[in-house]
Amino acid sequence: MKLSPSEVVNISDLRRLAQKRAPKAVFDYLDGGADSEITLGENTRAFRDILFRPRQAVAFPECGLSVKVLGREISFPAMLAPVGYSRMMHPGGEVVAARAAGEAGTGYILSTISGHKMENVKAATPGFAWYQLYLVGGRGAAEGAIERAKKAGFSALVITVDTAVGGLRERDPRNGMKELLGGSIFAKMPFLPEIISHPRWLAGFLMDGGLPKLENIVIPGKGPMELLDVSASLAQSAVSWADFPWIRQLWNGPIVVKGILIADDARRAVDQGASAVVVSNHGGRQLDEVYPSIRALPEVVAAVGKQTEVLMDGGIRRGSDIVKALCLGARAVLVGRAYAYGLAAGGYEGVKKAIQILREDVERTMRLLGCPSVAELNESYIQYPREWKAL
Repeated sequence: MKLSPSEVVNISDLRRLAQKRAPKAVFDYLDGGADSEITLGENTRAFRDILFRPRQAVAFPECGLSVKVLGREISFPAMLAPVGYSRMMHPGGEVVAARAAGEAGTGYILSTISGHKMENVKAATPGFAWYQLYLVGGRGAAEGAIERAKKAGFSALVITVDTAVGGLRERDPRNGMKELLGGSIFAKMPFLPEIISHPRWLAGFLMDGGLPKLENIVIPGKGPMELLDVSASLAQSAVSWADFPWIRQLWNGPIVVKGILIADDARRAVDQGASAVVVSNHGGRQLDEVYPSIRALPEVVAAVGKQTEVLMDGGIRRGSDIVKALCLGARAVLVGRAYAYGLAAGGYEGVKKAIQILREDVERTMRLLGCPSVAELNESYIQYPREWKAL
């Protein structure tokens, strides 16, 4: 689906188009957060507490945007974060998102909660991909997924540690998400008019075969997990630090620990052999009223930034947000909703547009800052509340 240049100027425009195209249950699953959605809002608002300090009358022919993450160069300092249920947002789902990431010269992270087989996702990208592991389905399913990820060529394993249970995303029960995914026809009936009012989405959904199974959670003796089984399984399969030695036995590549908000957990992750940590509150979708990710970043960088790579996700909507995160010590950021809005709005073209918007934003911000390379960004380019470090 082609997107008009005059219609899509920023990520908010993609969000508006996604809201128009997708049924409310699907859009709100993507857009919503936990409980009162305080952290969801703070993730974006907190960037306003950081102000730039530009160097003027500085000119340079080239602006260096590339960085290395776990030894792999990416074209600008952002990767695509794992986003569950992507195939419900658009039939191409994870496959087209991975393709767009690779063509843009950056990496893609595949969620366990995905509708396309990991082998097909990896084959779609000319770049590199990481696999994000939940223990949903038990150790047997996880062991099978890790082995498949190795054979398919995924270069790192991402362990998300902030999902002891699923957060209460209040929009979902109000929209009948559970009933739409697995209820009887009678349970679905109150919510069907909203679905039918989005004929383009519905046609794509039905042509894609309807509700996909979770092709990367294969339970021994049972096959791929049904889409609805995830919430119940999550609470029974939370990751603990005690699981890391077992995971390390199965995976000899880099491990990234995602969901870190405090220094002690960052140090624990390093002790467990993490090659990188991701400062993240799960996009405000788990525990509400925690620090926004950008607010937590300085503490984690101070604790482990000299020992391991520090990434960040949460609230990224503009290239200036990415630049601010790098000034505070992040090696790169992960973007989730920003590209998922594009996916829901226009499939491959929407993801491609989201990446283009952010990349151009980063370069424009760098030139206006008077900084010729992202490698040279540091705290001298910003002013931020000093109490962020007093933790």
